[in-house]
Amino acid sequence: MYDVVVVGSGVNGMVAASLLRERGLEVLLLEAGPTLGGGVRTKELTLPGYRHDVCSAVHPFGRSSPVLQSMDLSAHGLSWIDPEVPLAHPMIGAPAVILHRDTEQTALAIGPKGGDRYRCLMDRLCSLWPKVQDQLLGPPLRLPSVDRWLPLAQFGAVALTSASMLSRWLGPRGGALWSGLCGHSLLPMSAPASSAVAAVLGSQAHRVGWPFPRGGAEAISKALEAKLRSQGVEIQVNRHVGSLADLPKHKAVIFDLSARPLLELLGPALSSTRRRALGKFRLGPGVFKIDYALSGPVPWSDPDVKKAGTVHLGATTEEIAESENLVWQGKLGPRPFLLGVQPSLFDNTRAPEDRHTFWVYAHVPNGWTGDAVPLIENQIERFAPGFRDLVLGKHVLGTNDFAAYNTNYVGGDILGGANTLWQVLKRPFLSPDPYYLGDGYFCCSASVPPGGGIHGMGGFHAAASALKRFFA
Repeated sequence: MYDVVVVGSGVNGMVAASLLRERGLEVLLLEAGPTLGGGVRTKELTLPGYRHDVCSAVHPFGRSSPVLQSMDLSAHGLSWIDPEVPLAHPMIGAPAVILHRDTEQTALAIGPKGGDRYRCLMDRLCSLWPKVQDQLLGPPLRLPSVDRWLPLAQFGAVALTSASMLSRWLGPRGGALWSGLCGHSLLPMSAPASSAVAAVLGSQAHRVGWPFPRGGAEAISKALEAKLRSQGVEIQVNRHVGSLADLPKHKAVIFDLSARPLLELLGPALSSTRRRALGKFRLGPGVFKIDYALSGPVPWSDPDVKKAGTVHLGATTEEIAESENLVWQGKLGPRPFLLGVQPSLFDNTRAPEDRHTFWVYAHVPNGWTGDAVPLIENQIERFAPGFRDLVLGKHVLGTNDFAAYNTNYVGGDILGGANTLWQVLKRPFLSPDPYYLGDGYFCCSASVPPGGGIHGMGGFHAAASALKRFFA
């Protein structure tokens, strides 16, 4: 008899297992694959010696998440690398917009039209973050304390604004930078609250940077696994849970599964209300990703782009908006917005000497089965002429490949569900405790608040709910 069985070893699942074991409970962690990690794994996908992050690559919340901060993962081998600047946004026929840790430097890079507005906006968001993070990283229907109402209203005034509106206010260069940040939401730029992800990720870029782990994303998983083993959590890999009958005896189960596979697994064990909510849960767009082994660094037209760990390729606000809108219409535009990472410029463990890796993906309609390689490479070449000449090898992951790699990524949706305003409020159903499914079952995946990202907060809240309901 186990007190708690955790199914799935993403960061949320491992965090939940650690916190419950810390309270003296007998915990079993089950993982269907041969290694732990979920979307936080690193593999030689192209050629020997070239180490690529399979899914997530850059982790501001790995450093700033309250629960991950409390776990002291540096004691288990995790160390962070900070690129010279967090983000570059190349332009056509003009210098790239560089997001520096310092908002004043960023304002200068943006220029007089929009720079001062961007600085004022980000300074305000950064100052508000410590007062709002507990609410934003937890269930949205939880009533905040009175002293948090005004900061939440001020932060929310930005977050609830559409990306297109704020981008126009920030001018051509500031708006392009903001639109690229908003692109992480996978929402149309005109959608309500499409600025929310930009408000969060942008403030993190200025407060803690956009670091990545030395050695690849799997360093986070390895550090968490080492902590779990030191605590005495029982871990079993290659243990697929196809039905509830596959679970050993337990008092509670926490599933690190997104809404669709969770519904398929639990089925009749859920109340009719919960089944309906999970059945109506809206999937987000998919992603199409390419990992490259290169003979040299990406040959950016603007050499300052080499200072950045992360690169957004979309030029103007209008171009990014068109790309993201088409995805929601079930199409892929001729110039897709791209998110790229160039870790080997800063971490020599990622590639052989004088060689490099490049990680890039485009948003595509959920379940899209076309070939985006030519469009992605044409887009890279616009900002880095001669890029194709450096390619030694490439590895492609389409929407079906992502779904096969991780059952949580239904149709290539890596965020556990669409980030529409309504779904954020009811993720996955309206409740002050959206982690509890009933009958001793809990969910801690990206389909529950606060959603996607390597922060572990879904695991934190699911563990807290289980402790309160069954082990108080």
